[in-house]
Amino acid sequence: MNRKGASRSVDCRQLQSGHTDTGGVFRLVPLIVLALVVAACSMTTSSSRPVAVHRSTTTTVPPTTTTTVPPTTTTTEQPGWTPVSTVQGAIAIDTRTVTEADGTSVTIFRFRAGETHFALHVGSTDPPTGSAVIGPDNGSAIGPNEQPILLAAFNGGFQISTGSGGFELNSQVLVPLQTGLASLIIDANGTAHVGVWGAGALAPGEQVVSVRQNLPPIVVGGQPSPEIQNVSAWGATLGGGSVVARSSLGEDAAGNLLYAASMEAVPSDLANALISAGAVTGMELDINPYWVQLDYAAAPGGPLVAGVPGQDRPADQYQSGWTRDFVTVLAP
Repeated sequence: MNRKGASRSVDCRQLQSGHTDTGGVFRLVPLIVLALVVAACSMTTSSSRPVAVHRSTTTTVPPTTTTTVPPTTTTTEQPGWTPVSTVQGAIAIDTRTVTEADGTSVTIFRFRAGETHFALHVGSTDPPTGSAVIGPDNGSAIGPNEQPILLAAFNGGFQISTGSGGFELNSQVLVPLQTGLASLIIDANGTAHVGVWGAGALAPGEQVVSVRQNLPPIVVGGQPSPEIQNVSAWGATLGGGSVVARSSLGEDAAGNLLYAASMEAVPSDLANALISAGAVTGMELDINPYWVQLDYAAAPGGPLVAGVPGQDRPADQYQSGWTRDFVTVLAP
């Protein structure tokens, strides 16, 4: 501290005591003036000490940031797939066409898990229903409760008389189910999956209401069946030819169902197409031109459009009624 500062500090201490030394003569300073001087000295004295600066501790909260989580595969458009049906803005059904090495084109429709439900129907002549109770939404035509939420419909499996598998409808076994056969399994909540009956197809406590079986699986563990090249193992064809209309159904790892069909294909074409779309399990459905068909609507309850290029049946066939079993795809 410089001398000037030191002398000023002494004077101030004297003033703060209420007196000043003026060569031995004490003079009382008027109280008002003294108070002002003392106050000024207090400020000066305190300035000689470090001053603690109290900064504002107000925390600046960054603006709320909304993190956009990418939608799941049930709503996101995927390269190579074309959406054809939506439910409240979410993709419910999309499609793609696969061209095999031999030039065969197979059309695939993907039914997105979480955006689609399923129902099994009997035909007017097959399967035999016996004394089973058949409700209006499980009969040979699309029912009144289904129509407003209908997204698609596709063919079932072989005629029951071929011995290709069992059939259960609304917890009523019309034809006994067989172990080891590929099965479309529909639960009480309308969700569905494809599995091998008796080989871990069911989850503990699963509430199964309907099952449609058809032959051994065409795809197992993401690979074609070992019997895939044995064309005769996959059904009798018109005229005995290998290349005929064929259809199939698979399931991918995300739980989406995949319908693959072509009006001219061999069994391996279907298996390869399903696998290319991610199927881990797959089953063959009906074959031959008269039976292969899929129809879809752009939105629930909309007009149906034929989905398999060259299919014989009109798009409204299942609405008019059909002789064989089929499956409806519905908005949840």
